[in-house]
Amino acid sequence: MDNNNLDQMLSEFEKHMIIPKRGDIIKGVVMQVSDDEIVVSIGYKSDGIIPLKEISNNSFVKPNEIVKEGDEIQVVVLKEDDGEGNVILSKKRVDLLNDWHKIEEAINKEEVIKVRTGEIVKGGIIAYFNEIKGFIPASQISNEYIKDLKTFSNKTLEVKVIEASKDKKRIVFSHRLVIEEKLKKEKEKLLNSLEKDQVVTGKVKRLADFGAFIDLGGIDGLIHISEISWGRIKHPSEVLKVGDVVEVYVKDIDRKNEKISLSLKQTKTNPWELIDETYSVGDIIIGKVVRLTDFGAFLEVKPGIEGLVHISQISERHIAKPSDELQVGETVKAKITDINKEEKKMSLSIKEALDTEYSSEYLEKNETVKTTIGDIIKFDIQK
Repeated sequence: MDNNNLDQMLSEFEKHMIIPKRGDIIKGVVMQVSDDEIVVSIGYKSDGIIPLKEISNNSFVKPNEIVKEGDEIQVVVLKEDDGEGNVILSKKRVDLLNDWHKIEEAINKEEVIKVRTGEIVKGGIIAYFNEIKGFIPASQISNEYIKDLKTFSNKTLEVKVIEASKDKKRIVFSHRLVIEEKLKKEKEKLLNSLEKDQVVTGKVKRLADFGAFIDLGGIDGLIHISEISWGRIKHPSEVLKVGDVVEVYVKDIDRKNEKISLSLKQTKTNPWELIDETYSVGDIIIGKVVRLTDFGAFLEVKPGIEGLVHISQISERHIAKPSDELQVGETVKAKITDINKEEKKMSLSIKEALDTEYSSEYLEKNETVKTTIGDIIKFDIQK
């Protein structure tokens, strides 16, 4: 090929060759990747160079984690010639423009985006949305108290943008909002799936004087203390402890106010339903005094079953009030004089049980029986 033809070809090439100018956004193909720079073919007589500081704002990532040889990328021209014939390019500045566009779109559509967390700073943690450097305040990391923010460092988190200013280059993310929105959806789904009279499984989350809160898997229900046991209890801790997994009965659902009433005792047989199999009129039982009134004393025969000892059946001697002879918590012997299963009532007599023996069932369950002062007095009088 003669020199005239070569010159002609070079002239034609130069006509179609894109001459990069500062500020131009152009496309190129990655030719080489090292720890310090990326070499890019931009269709010019010399290749473009992306220095390390112009590759990414995120110091945690390496160049070969961002691009590979053969990738087509967008870059912006910083210098047309660095003095050695190279065109100096920036990838991060083009990416930054694109990322802000994505951020604005996410804000408008209220979308969730993913960020990569970095270093811990005062009041929170740095997070990167590609090339945009943002901040997650400690209060927006989780819906729970986080003692050590390091557990969230170098993680990929789903977040929502709660503050953004392109001019001030400021952006604030929230991971807590994403957690709360997910919990809300799970709560709504669970609430809609629950039905009255259903038996479900839950975990004891918290105990209070008035009852127990049960986590049903995203929403809490309350077992009132009166629904924990068929028997009398003073505090839920007598039956339950935090962390217990229990089956509970759904008594009522207030979907509007997101309140669920539960019952533990209704998952168990009401002892009154088995009263005919357990007790008969004439049986001698051991009962604990649980309540005193002007007209008599209530004894707990077994959890869920109470009987009334009328004041006239407490002692053979005349007493002005039940407390003259009995006190709450005391264990006494009594005879069953009547059972009304339908009304769940049992009548008892302490004085008729003075000369009788305990039923075999109670002797098997109670090695020792407390004898009341009244028993001793009555026994001495009869002697």
